[in-house]
Amino acid sequence: MNLIGLEKKKATTLAEKLNELLADYMVFYQNTRGLHWNIKGNKFFEMHLKFEELYTNLLIKVDEVAERILTLGKAPLHTFEDYLSNSTLQSAKNISDPETGIKIILKSFQSLLIKQRALLEISADAGDEGTNALMSDYIREQEKLVWMYSAYLDK
Repeated sequence: MNLIGLEKKKATTLAEKLNELLADYMVFYQNTRGLHWNIKGNKFFEMHLKFEELYTNLLIKVDEVAERILTLGKAPLHTFEDYLSNSTLQSAKNISDPETGIKIILKSFQSLLIKQRALLEISADAGDEGTNALMSDYIREQEKLVWMYSAYLDK
């Protein structure tokens, strides 16, 4: 058992999967910062603020996921090289069109939701309520954001 009462092998598996999620969150965060900085057009003011709201939220999640990895007794990834080599998300460069940016956001959320649902199963099997609660909260929040960003694209 580790210090929080989880089987060490299961805690290690959870930490590995959380590190993959952390890498995705960091790439998503940086992509969203780029969208915030580079957005143009008649929806600039609206989307500039929405992207800022999103990257601020993502930064909180980055910290929470990293701290959960530490709680499990492992080290979080912390270099850009680690993030890029462990993320399934791709870098989005020089995107200035709001619709393209939102499509990137929706694709990122889709990937995150799949990983977080898988983490729910792994954390339930390990009896890890802390990770389970975190993933459950993220999923609920992000499903609503998917609905809202999708509504923006519906015309």
